[in-house]
Amino acid sequence: MRKQRKFTTDFKRQVVEEYLSGISTAAQLCRRHSLSSGLLYHWRKQYVKNSFDADSAKEAALEERIGQLEQELGKVHLENEFLKKALHQSYDQSRKKGNSLPTTETLSKPSRGGANS
Repeated sequence: MRKQRKFTTDFKRQVVEEYLSGISTAAQLCRRHSLSSGLLYHWRKQYVKNSFDADSAKEAALEERIGQLEQELGKVHLENEFLKKALHQSYDQSRKKGNSLPTTETLSKPSRGGANS
């Protein structure tokens, strides 16, 4: 199974413009770049609709969003590290004072069962 190739917007635009200018035929371009004719015609439709620019704008917006999420992730990571250190310091101080973790012993008398006892 072949690995799917990714083509840059500039490459797509260059191939389509070469096709539309008449310098090369569709068959020549497909052979030269190892493309299918269907892909070339698909790119031509996108070029005519001017959607190559929309793709690059979408990519820029996604890159910006990724940057924001990475910043937020870094902030959360720092907060978690701070809280871990605070918890360890608190635990160490309570051990130095002789305190231990809260116990779970019962403070009331055990029930003998029944609703009216």
